[in-house]
Amino acid sequence: MASTTLPQSALRALSRTVRPTISKTPRAAMRCLHQEASITSSPLQHRPQASRWSQSISRLGASLGRRTMFIQTENTPNLDALKFYPNQRVLPESIPSTYLDYLSPRSTLAPPHPSPLAAQLINIDGVTSVFFGIDYITVTKDSATPWAHVKPEVFALINEYITSGQPIVNTVEDRAGERGQEGTETDTLAYDENDSEVVGMIKELLETRVRPSIQEDGGDIDFRGFEDGLVLLKLRGACRTCDSSTLTLKSGIESMLKHYIEEVKGVQQVMDQEEEIAMKEFAKFEEKLRQQKGPEAVAATVGKGSLDFVEG
Repeated sequence: MASTTLPQSALRALSRTVRPTISKTPRAAMRCLHQEASITSSPLQHRPQASRWSQSISRLGASLGRRTMFIQTENTPNLDALKFYPNQRVLPESIPSTYLDYLSPRSTLAPPHPSPLAAQLINIDGVTSVFFGIDYITVTKDSATPWAHVKPEVFALINEYITSGQPIVNTVEDRAGERGQEGTETDTLAYDENDSEVVGMIKELLETRVRPSIQEDGGDIDFRGFEDGLVLLKLRGACRTCDSSTLTLKSGIESMLKHYIEEVKGVQQVMDQEEEIAMKEFAKFEEKLRQQKGPEAVAATVGKGSLDFVEG
């Protein structure tokens, strides 16, 4: 087969007419990359800028961090008290006691341990007291206010305060000896070398057998002394206003102490002066209602014929 050869003049003419075409777009893109450090979006292709994307991611992460605050709630035997776990320690380690009990708005501001969070919680309509345990908060309300009105506000205040990073409890010098909060003194169940053998055994049983159960119910217990065979105790937190507190003292604590310590003859709950006054006033009010409704009226019941029922 014969091969066809082109003359040299024809080859030179062909090379001049057919030249490789190179797009100018990559060169422009390369110049942009060398001239500018940040990558910008093309007007034809709507791709986000790298700097804006990172900023939006950081803002989204921060907002998600605030929203993922986990607060667990737990019911107590007292229907008017709820425990809230903020997933962090509540009481400062510098406080020797295992609790702080705020019973009035004034106590949240008074030394030695005022608490801005307790002040906000106790100002919620219906809330009567705020109790701080080591890692939980017990909020007690009156029986007339439903939890549906109280619980969302408590959640919001605890969440806002914890995420702000502010201290839950402050410590200030108590020059006037006000002691606005209950529980600021040394733990009453702590070991004391001056205690008698019987008192030491009572404290040990209360610390190991009784306190864990009461703390689980949103409260705590104070040892006030041992006199003439009677163990003097004070219930705190949710247990302070619980209807079953008397049953807890008599059937639970008293039976156990009498079983292990023969010197114990009984258990008596100690009330503060304010509580004694309130109990006396309530007894007078209850007696007045009983006189109006008749001797067959029953207290703490619901329905016609009870002291809580008023005909419209």
